[in-house]
Amino acid sequence: MPETPADAARREHALACRSQGECRVSAYLSPVAEPIPTRADAEADAVGKAGSESGAGRFPGGPAGFEHVAPRLKAMIRVARYHGFELDPNEFRAASAGKFANAADLSQWAQSGGMWSRAVRIRWSHLLRFEQTGPVVLLFSDGGAGLLTGASAERNVVYLKSVDAPDDAEGVAIDELRLLQVWSGEAVLLRPARSYIAADAPFTFGWLVDLVRLESRPLRDIGIASFTLSVLTILPPLIVMTVVNKVLQFSSISTLALLSAIIAVVFVYETLLGHARRLIVNVVGARLDTKLNLHVFSRLLRLPLDYFERHPAGETLYHLAQVYRIREFLTGKLLTTFLDLITLAVLIPVIFYINATLAWMVLACAVVIVSIIFAFLVPLRRRYQQVVDAETWKSAALGETVVGIKTVKALGLEPQRNALWDERVADAGKARLAFGQLANWPQTLVTPIERVMVLGTMLIGAYLAMNDRSGYMVGSLFAFMMIAQRVAQPLVGLARLVEDYEEVGAAIGEAASVLNRPLESSSHSAGLRPKLVGEISFSDLTFSYIGTKTPALDRVSFEIPAGTMFGIVGRSGSGKSTIARLLQGINRDYSGFLKLDGVDLKEINLRHLRQGLGVVLQDNFLFRGSIRDNIIAGRPGLTLSDAMRAAQLAGAAEFIERMPNGYDTYIEEGSPNLSGGQRQRLAIARALIHDPTVLILDEATSALDPESEAVVSANLMRIASGRTVIIVSHRLASLTECDHILVMDQGKVLDVAPHSVLLERCAVYRQLWFQQNRHLDGRHGRLAAVPPRPV
Repeated sequence: MPETPADAARREHALACRSQGECRVSAYLSPVAEPIPTRADAEADAVGKAGSESGAGRFPGGPAGFEHVAPRLKAMIRVARYHGFELDPNEFRAASAGKFANAADLSQWAQSGGMWSRAVRIRWSHLLRFEQTGPVVLLFSDGGAGLLTGASAERNVVYLKSVDAPDDAEGVAIDELRLLQVWSGEAVLLRPARSYIAADAPFTFGWLVDLVRLESRPLRDIGIASFTLSVLTILPPLIVMTVVNKVLQFSSISTLALLSAIIAVVFVYETLLGHARRLIVNVVGARLDTKLNLHVFSRLLRLPLDYFERHPAGETLYHLAQVYRIREFLTGKLLTTFLDLITLAVLIPVIFYINATLAWMVLACAVVIVSIIFAFLVPLRRRYQQVVDAETWKSAALGETVVGIKTVKALGLEPQRNALWDERVADAGKARLAFGQLANWPQTLVTPIERVMVLGTMLIGAYLAMNDRSGYMVGSLFAFMMIAQRVAQPLVGLARLVEDYEEVGAAIGEAASVLNRPLESSSHSAGLRPKLVGEISFSDLTFSYIGTKTPALDRVSFEIPAGTMFGIVGRSGSGKSTIARLLQGINRDYSGFLKLDGVDLKEINLRHLRQGLGVVLQDNFLFRGSIRDNIIAGRPGLTLSDAMRAAQLAGAAEFIERMPNGYDTYIEEGSPNLSGGQRQRLAIARALIHDPTVLILDEATSALDPESEAVVSANLMRIASGRTVIIVSHRLASLTECDHILVMDQGKVLDVAPHSVLLERCAVYRQLWFQQNRHLDGRHGRLAAVPPRPV
């Protein structure tokens, strides 16, 4: 394409900027005076829009929801949406301390969103190959980004589109000179994950086989090395046979010297190949271990809360601990057996070549060993299942004691827990003893056959050598014995692999009992992501917990306008906390309708929903770490000033600043260095760090002392400003300022109205109020006045 006058002017201007050290995108894209706009102007404008840091606002015609998003994040979101994925900018966590997000951070962000992504550094020649691919994110030197939508090797141009361009806009052709002024080679590649290992696939042995298959290239290298080592293994026995038959018989020194040199070379190659093979095996083992652990933990996090509420923590941990046995099997015995099979494929033809009679004897012994092991598989499987059951109950008792150690100490339950532990240990010991006694029989029966395989072949070979007239049988016998020892061990190991597989199969079943549970809806891309306002509507909703016939909520209908403070009260078991659980998406198997801002809650992306909610429970868990880390746990990219603002709003700043290390004060497990009120205020600050649209306080103040409750109540009106606040409480005095109060009884709605109205027309509410506020004057019998609520 011929260079236009505008192109020449821009090239000269860019070279001048570069020589002066001022090669910024804005300088390079500064307009050049032209009477009529040319295509070069459009090209420069495209690069300018793609690289400018000022384009962080909502762009016209582009996807919605990009307010105040940095250009690099915006580019990633555009490409992800092209592939059908949704990346949340609130989940971006920059590891770098620089001003702009680097390629590695962006790639990690996309991977956590369920996509395949790589941060790369490429050249112009590589860009020209992206002719028919999807969009590629190019990272510019000034912190901006652009979308590479295509390339033309014939014209030597690539097509770029601004991150603010509409979806249907065409890319503008940019040549190498212009692009290199703003781009140093950094790019991020994105596409949907096309792995054989599906994140939602059941955890089975077939899944594990697919996991191993992904390492086909290093396994191929291991196979080649093993085959070569097997060939080298044949040479020493053959050399020994030659020494016995040739050197000793004919006293040939030259032959001995030649064989010595060959042996030295073989030893060197065998040592180097063995070292390389072990290195590759270690790498493959580490990769399999990493993938397995990441998959297991990811599945664990996606299990619904119902599972953890119905299963003891110790039971779950024991089942998941079986994954380590599976890992050892994959990277240990299974891989070793795979290598042994390669060795057998090379050595078995050789022993038949040396002596067919002795070779058949070795194979016959191996068949008998396999038959014995197979005969014990079924009873061993039953006995091992008893071991698993006993160990599961033992682990559950241990986990329950550790989790409830405060109650154990407070009530002096040590003798009872000791007795329970003794019973569980005895059951597990009996089961293991029975399994070990049965498993001992195959080993007892196999041992003499193994001896026959080695010593019997030697004796029969000696007999054959004495009747051999050629004189070469002695050397063949030596060679056969050396090779037979290497053949016998893999044959026996292959037979025992089946026995090991039975145990691993049981371990897979135990791990699968946890990992194959129904998962929560996908938090990566499934579901709608509406902009939350806070309007909530229950319409004829009925819900029952698993295993119960009485519904926890029975045809419940009510509405919560956006921006209001809404209270929920009722007797124990009336369904108050169930409403809060449904709003969080913990349970979704209800009938009827639950809508948030007019959208059915079942259709909303779970991660998006929970990031729009702030939840404070009666008993909140604080993680091991500093106070600051706990406050910003849901938004790790935020700073100390953000944590301080949330703490101030929650009324926690006062006691935090009095601590020796302030916001860096370390919290141990169980937070023993904090009072209940302090923990609760930190939990409120943690919930507010998201700036949630809807704040749910589920019995959040019921366990607080009066002073702490007064502090939280004093800040409640300030906290509620601009958001919907739902307060679930059995203490009616904390709900008097609510715009509306919902009264529940046995899963049904009795009434919805302000406090003063409910006192007049709702008998249940009036009864609860009098029960909690019966501060009577002894002489007059009048109800004491309720003190005003501090604001």
